[in-house]
Amino acid sequence: MPFPAQPPASGERYVLSASLDNARHLSSLLRAVHFQDHATCLATASGLRVTVEDAKCIQANAFIQAEIFQEFSIQEESVMFRISLSVLLDCLTIFGTSSLPGTSTALRMCYRGYGYPLVLFLEEGGVVTVCKINTQEPDELLDFDFCSTKVVNKIILQSEGLREAFAELDMTSEVLQITMSPDKPYFRLSTFGNAGSAHLDYPRDSDLIEAFHCTQTQTNRYKISLLKPSTKALALSCKVSVRTDAQGFLSLQYMIRNEDGQICFVEYYCCPDENISEAEL
Repeated sequence: MPFPAQPPASGERYVLSASLDNARHLSSLLRAVHFQDHATCLATASGLRVTVEDAKCIQANAFIQAEIFQEFSIQEESVMFRISLSVLLDCLTIFGTSSLPGTSTALRMCYRGYGYPLVLFLEEGGVVTVCKINTQEPDELLDFDFCSTKVVNKIILQSEGLREAFAELDMTSEVLQITMSPDKPYFRLSTFGNAGSAHLDYPRDSDLIEAFHCTQTQTNRYKISLLKPSTKALALSCKVSVRTDAQGFLSLQYMIRNEDGQICFVEYYCCPDENISEAEL
């Protein structure tokens, strides 16, 4: 990296510092969760988690493992702050979103701790830009309590299958209905738009389905307005895990492979639409 690991001028150490040879790896993941202006960043020895929420109904998490960075150093058990995601993305792409062949924007990210700005050093073609972004007190995040032991149904499929589904289904519908079942129709996506009802079924032995673990039949509806932001992550991903718990909470976990073949994950949690009664299903 072109950036030496220099301490702050006062002699205090950074509580968090990280370097990337290609800032685009980070900016593409952050764009996948950019549906609100602000995000909460949590750094631990495992890496960086960036969380965005809206209306206490949907939460998106981008996970960037420590191994993705060329350098990742943290001096405390955890470091947490709130930041303008819009400003952060503007800074990360300050040299433009598309680099010339063979060139990339190198990034060094430093944070001194509570009350201090997040400092970005960006270098491309010998030009270095320094950005300081104010940080804020983090809000308390929603806890969907979505642990693996509470998962009732889980299907892993190739992302192209879900991309085709969103292209075919009627997105004038207010809700997307998801049926997951150990029996037929196995995995069904339904919409109820201006042109009427539309259903798309995936048999459990479909070439698009890589894993099928359904223990009970569940049919839940989710507001399409809440799910639409996740299509950014879907567009980048190669696989997606669709999970539900007993209360019908939905987890969409997208596996994203960057240009260097490294794997990162973006996960969306969405609560079911409580306005739909059982009689309507």
